[in-house]
Amino acid sequence: MHVFLTGASSGIGEALARPYAAAGATLGLAARRQRRLLELAAELPGAHACYALDVADAAALQAAAADFIDRFGCPDIVIANAGVSVGTLADEAGDLPAFRRVFETNVMGMAQTFQPFVAAMKARGGGRLVGIASVAGIRGLPGAGAYSASKAATIAYLEALRVELRGSGVRVVTIAPGYIATPMTAVNSYPMPFLLPAAEAARRFARAIERGVGYTVIPWQMGVVAKLLRLLPNPVFDALFARAGRKSRGLDL
Repeated sequence: MHVFLTGASSGIGEALARPYAAAGATLGLAARRQRRLLELAAELPGAHACYALDVADAAALQAAAADFIDRFGCPDIVIANAGVSVGTLADEAGDLPAFRRVFETNVMGMAQTFQPFVAAMKARGGGRLVGIASVAGIRGLPGAGAYSASKAATIAYLEALRVELRGSGVRVVTIAPGYIATPMTAVNSYPMPFLLPAAEAARRFARAIERGVGYTVIPWQMGVVAKLLRLLPNPVFDALFARAGRKSRGLDL
């Protein structure tokens, strides 16, 4: 098996890399931090390719994809996992660059991760394109407008892509995690119900990927919450979430 994975240097990405490598997969590990990528590759069984890049850089992703395909062939699974999160406020002009950066990474980064592999997967007649979305994309969360909007966009994009590729043999898997214990969530100062350790989350993600499910929320308890949130009338949702905890502004992207 061959797997190309972005955001591989920490969090969910690192947690996913470990079981796939343990199962004998050859990995293409992509992330911004080259040193950590090399350290991770050295810790994993097998030989793997490392690509120090930013998913906002389409040319860098195209070069990495071409190199991976040339060396190992078309991957069986491509996981667009790279993402950033930061608190933003509408009245802060200084938050606009952060808003743009979140969209460049979370939305454009996902599309730019998949694009170089789609033709090869279609030609082969199979494969998995896996997008890591979030339950934060189901309803807009106050103080997290950039993150919620970006994840709502990824959910819609993945749905469109799933239908676009119907009949090609390429399956599109949307995974919307709830709270996962990663460096991204470690800075949150508010309660995080149903928090999952990253390793356990990765095991559940891998099972969903293997099954080729079109859309799933992990853990399932957050799936129930997500369905209820969709049903809440706007006045009720607004009243409840006006008092919700908010992510801090100005985090390092």
